Amino acid sequence: MRIVGIETEYGIADPRNPQANPILMSSRLVEACRAQAGGHTARWDYGGEDPLQDQRGHRRDRSQAHADLLTDAPEWDGTAGGVTLRRRRGSWEDPAHLNAVLANGARFYVDHAHPEYSGPEVRSARDAVLWDRAGDAIALKAAERYTRDEGLALALYKNNVDGKGASYGTHENYLVRRDIDFDDVSRYLTAHLVTRQVLIGAGRVGLGQRGEQPGFQISQRADYMEAEVGLETTLRRPIINTRDEPHADRSQWRRLHVIIGDANCFEVPTLIKVGATSMVLSAIEAGDDRLETLVIKNPVAAVQTVSRDLSLLVPLELESGEHASAMQIQRALLGICRAYAEDASDHTVLAHWERVLDALERDPLSAAKDVEWAAKLSLLGRLRERHATTDRDGNTELLDWGDARLAAVDVQWSTLGDGWAARLEKAGQVARLTDDAEVDEATRRAPRDTRAAVRAKLIRARPELVDAAGWASVVIDHEADHGELEVVHLDDPHMSTHPYIDALAAQRG
Repeated sequence: MRIVGIETEYGIADPRNPQANPILMSSRLVEACRAQAGGHTARWDYGGEDPLQDQRGHRRDRSQAHADLLTDAPEWDGTAGGVTLRRRRGSWEDPAHLNAVLANGARFYVDHAHPEYSGPEVRSARDAVLWDRAGDAIALKAAERYTRDEGLALALYKNNVDGKGASYGTHENYLVRRDIDFDDVSRYLTAHLVTRQVLIGAGRVGLGQRGEQPGFQISQRADYMEAEVGLETTLRRPIINTRDEPHADRSQWRRLHVIIGDANCFEVPTLIKVGATSMVLSAIEAGDDRLETLVIKNPVAAVQTVSRDLSLLVPLELESGEHASAMQIQRALLGICRAYAEDASDHTVLAHWERVLDALERDPLSAAKDVEWAAKLSLLGRLRERHATTDRDGNTELLDWGDARLAAVDVQWSTLGDGWAARLEKAGQVARLTDDAEVDEATRRAPRDTRAAVRAKLIRARPELVDAAGWASVVIDHEADHGELEVVHLDDPHMSTHPYIDALAAQRG
């Protein structure tokens, strides 16, 4: 399977102080994470950040860019004796306590007002699940240390909405060949991103960005998608994000940055989310003309239509003039993707994809062990029945979807450690693909078959040498003199060893 990665922004709150500053809490949580790691962390290298370059071949003028897009910190690079050098960043740099590159190859940092875990690069859907779960464990351990050291309360939520109109992201990243026309990627991937929510949606109480209307829908992100294609990630959010920041050899690769997905507490949706999307991209790279028949006429409106269709039967208009439901489109994509399964990981994804589609077609609630929105709907349904009222004529009315108790359960569902999703998992009501022992190991160890292993090796063995690290770089300070720094480029995400880094790691500090 292609190189992939998952980023998760966690909701954060102090249950005893609703007015607590989330940026300060997030910063202290990252500090706690660094302390928990015992010094085996590094700062972040912004040298590879390029947030204003667009996949469509142009660059957004910096003066015209919204501040939320400016995730980079421009630095001076030079060359001396064939070695790339970088000056140590000054006081204007994002403070060190806002970033931690970890010994499992991941990054834990403050993104706007949220703590974010960006998992290491992986080469299988199951590994994506494993290191995503490792992120939850790392965040939870940091939160436990934070509450112990600070004497304060802290809750983390693996969701995408705060119930007050704000949405924060769970992003996927896919390595895609540069020679594929980006317009083809945009045109043919959209139908999958619009309809896959029937399989991977996390469920949400409330309709509209602020939950203005009572009701339940399949996806947490659906009401926040407002454009087909665009560079933004925090406003006018697009189905297809065009940021062209490959973190790899630009002449060969793109990094497709997908922002439409929900955060999943269940493992099967994560597996299908990453694995199915990767295979659809393989079909696009192969120029499979069957994808043309699935192009949706009005995809932005269709995102909300699919999310609010609990019957899974509402037809969507296609550009061809035909109509198909989200389930029918997913079934067609499953058939197409069978031709692009490359390894055992892909075949495992296909098996889960088909099994879950079959269950949803029989009865959505029968898929509750695998489909997060179905499990949440089932739980909320029982709560609505428990608090139902009966009038004088004996007519029973379920608890209204606008009731605050349902909204509270929706938020509590995703609480790390002891939320409703975690309780159902502990009770054996949720399908698992990993076990606790391997998740614990993945909090300390990087994947062995990607470049995450390279940077993690040095951070684990010689943290005093690492001034900073990024996805495609490790910045070395040999003399600890805070002058010119050596930058080792890791432009091939598939590499799992690097002779120079390996030699440095093997030396005694």
